Amino acid sequence: MSDEGGVNISLPNKVLSKQLKRKASDFLNSRKNANNLVDIIQCLEKSIGDQQNASPIIPSVLALETIFTELLKNRAMVIEVQPLKPKENSPETQYREWLQDRYGEAYQFILKCFCVDKTSDSIQALATAMNLLALEGQFPIDYVTDASYYFPCSKLRSILQCLLSADKANDHLISRFQEFTAYHDILQHSWKFLPGLTPRGQIPSETYVGNYLNLINAMPIKSAEQEQIHLLCDNNSADKGKVTFDYQAIRRNINKSWACVMHWQHTEATHQKVLMVLLERVLPHLDKPLALTDFLMDSLDAGGAISLLAFQGVFTLIQEHNLTYPFIYEKLYSMFEPEIFHTKFKARLFYLADLFLSSTHLPEALVAAFVKRLARLTLVAPPQDIVICLYFIGNLIIRHPGLKRLICHPHGGQVTRDPFIMDECDPTKSYAIDSSLWEIAALQNHGIPSIATAAKFISNPLPTIEWDLTQVLGVTEDDLFDQAIKKSSKAAFLTIDRPTSMFVPRGDRTQEFWKLF
Repeated sequence: MSDEGGVNISLPNKVLSKQLKRKASDFLNSRKNANNLVDIIQCLEKSIGDQQNASPIIPSVLALETIFTELLKNRAMVIEVQPLKPKENSPETQYREWLQDRYGEAYQFILKCFCVDKTSDSIQALATAMNLLALEGQFPIDYVTDASYYFPCSKLRSILQCLLSADKANDHLISRFQEFTAYHDILQHSWKFLPGLTPRGQIPSETYVGNYLNLINAMPIKSAEQEQIHLLCDNNSADKGKVTFDYQAIRRNINKSWACVMHWQHTEATHQKVLMVLLERVLPHLDKPLALTDFLMDSLDAGGAISLLAFQGVFTLIQEHNLTYPFIYEKLYSMFEPEIFHTKFKARLFYLADLFLSSTHLPEALVAAFVKRLARLTLVAPPQDIVICLYFIGNLIIRHPGLKRLICHPHGGQVTRDPFIMDECDPTKSYAIDSSLWEIAALQNHGIPSIATAAKFISNPLPTIEWDLTQVLGVTEDDLFDQAIKKSSKAAFLTIDRPTSMFVPRGDRTQEFWKLF
C-alpha cells in the first residue's frame, strides 16, 4: 500500500490536477498504490462538502473516470462464477470485491456532484457518469457470457433520479443529457423508468415539476417506423441484433407519466410549461386526448400565454379529434389584446387566427370584427408587430372581397364617430362592418418607412395573391434597423480590421452593408 498521505484540496487547481493524475497513474501501474484510489475518492468527498470555498471538483472526477475506465476495459473487477460451485475466497477475489465497492462508492459521489452550484462541475460529473455507464454496458462487472447483451439499468435510474431534483433546477444537466437520448437504449430505458420516478399521492415541488417537464421535453419520441438502432452500450454481443426500439412500450409509459402530471397542482410558470410540452411533445402520443378537454377549457380562462397555448390545444382537438366548441371565434377574438404583443407566443396567435379565418364562407360581419380589432391594435402595437397586423388585414380583405367596403367607406379617412365597439365580446355585435379603416390611413404617415409603406396597401389595388405571413412573423427591431441600413448606407472602406486581402474577413457583419475595394 502507498505510504503517501491524503490529498490537500486547498492546493491550486493545476497543482491538484497534476497530483491526482499522478496518483491515478500510480494506482493503475501497481497494486501497492491501492490506497491512492481511496485518497482520490476522499478528495472528491471533501470537495463536495467544501463548496463554500469553491473547492475544485473536476480534477477528482476526471481522475476517477481514468481509473475506472481502465478497470472496466481490463475487466479487473469481474468475479467469475462457476455454476454449482461456491465463490472462491481468494485474495484476488477479495481485491476485486474491494474494487467493486470503491466503484459503487465513487459513482455515488459523482452523482452528488450534480447538485453543486458550479455549472461546469455538474456537467462534467454527468458526462463522467454517462461515460462510465456506457463502458459498464460494454464491459459488464457482473459475470455474463459474451453472447448476452447487458445494460446497467441501476446506473441510468440513479442518474434520472438526480436529474429530477426537488431542490435544484437542472436545466443545464437535462440539456446535456439530451445528447445521450440519441442512443436508442438510453431513450428506451429512460422512458421505462420515468413512470416509476413520478410522485403519486403527493404534490411535488415547483422545481421538481420543472425538471420533470424539461426531461420529458428533452427525450424524443420516435415513431413506430423502425430505423437503424444506435446503442450507447454496444458490447458487440451475439444477441445485439435482437435489440429493438419498442414504440408501443414508450407510448404506454408516456400515458402513465402524463396521467400523473395532469393531477398535480401547477403554478403559472409550470402551467405554461405543461401546455408547451403537451402541444410540442406529448399530445400526438396520448391514447385518450379528449380527456384533456376539461383541463384545456379551464386553461382558456387563465389569460395571457396560458390561454393562447390552451387555445392551440383546443384547436388540435377540434381539427383531429372532432371536439365541438361553439364559442371558439369569440374566444379567439378576445385574445387580440395589447398584452399579446409582449409574449413570445404571439406568432402562434396569428398562425391560429389565419387558420380559423381561412374559410371564405364565414360571415363578413365576423371577419370584419377581426379586421377592425387588428387595425385598432396597430395604434398601440410595437413597430415590428404593426407590419404583421397590416399584412394580416390585407390577407383577410383579399380572402373576403366584401370587406373592401371598409376601405371604400363613404366617409373615407374623415371619421367623426366610429361605430365600432372595441369592448364588445361578441364580434358579430361590434358594428365593425359599418366602420372604416381610418387607423390604417393614419399609419400612412408613420415615422418608420416600412410601416408607412405597408399601410399604403389600402390606397392601391389589392393583389390577387395573399402575402406570406411566415416571412414577416419573425421580424424584429434589429431586422427593421438592418433594412434601413441597407437602404441608406453607401459603400465605404472601414479599417476596423487591418485588411490582409481584397475581402472583409468572413463572417464580419460589415460585409453585409459595405464592400471593400
